[in-house]
Amino acid sequence: MENLRNTDRLNHQVKKLIEPYLKKLLDIHQDNIISIFVCGQATGPDYMHKVSNINLFIVLERLEFQDLKKSLKAVSTGINNKITAPLFLTRKHIETSTDVFPIEFLEMKENHLLLYGEDLLSSLEINLKDIRLFCEEQIKGKLIRIRQAYLEVGLKRKGIEALLKESLSSLTPVFRNLIRLKGKIPPVKKEKIYDQLSREFDLDKDVFLAILRDSKNDEKISGEDVEVFFARYITQIQKLAIAVDQL
Repeated sequence: MENLRNTDRLNHQVKKLIEPYLKKLLDIHQDNIISIFVCGQATGPDYMHKVSNINLFIVLERLEFQDLKKSLKAVSTGINNKITAPLFLTRKHIETSTDVFPIEFLEMKENHLLLYGEDLLSSLEINLKDIRLFCEEQIKGKLIRIRQAYLEVGLKRKGIEALLKESLSSLTPVFRNLIRLKGKIPPVKKEKIYDQLSREFDLDKDVFLAILRDSKNDEKISGEDVEVFFARYITQIQKLAIAVDQL
């Protein structure tokens, strides 16, 4: 069994957490593991210790219930250290699912670090038509859900603030791919994503940046009445819902 690789390219705190964790999983699954990747914030400068989650993607040759069950103790320990439960998939599942989850696979393809085995992500092919359809479904679906959620939490300022943060975080990968559909290479850093998205679609970038600052530093959203700010945010999402249909 080969050793872990590329761990020296990780933030030292990430490396310290995941090396013993992954060695446990390798001992458990042995030759059934084809690949191990770390994806998302833990691969780059946006990672914040004890705040950011560490997301792992593990490809197995076979994946049965017993393979999940024997991982429980190791995964439970990892969760206590902000290592989310790994995404376990088989090679076959990946090969037959890129049309259903194009953004998820493209995000992993572009923002991953191979830690073990074969680099299956780099060779993945994603159809832009699948991306456009997925972006439309996500934007329109999130718009419906955020309206409904507002009716549930709208009487509480903190509830609205939390709703804004969750909504923006979940839409950020979609924003990157909307930029891609405009024929541009999307940035990785969130501030730059919101800036370029706003230029491409004539949006108010200050809305997105204020929510991001609130998420990072707990700054109050521009000192504005939170309902006024929520209205500004939902207006931008409505504009995107119309624009993505015309791409």
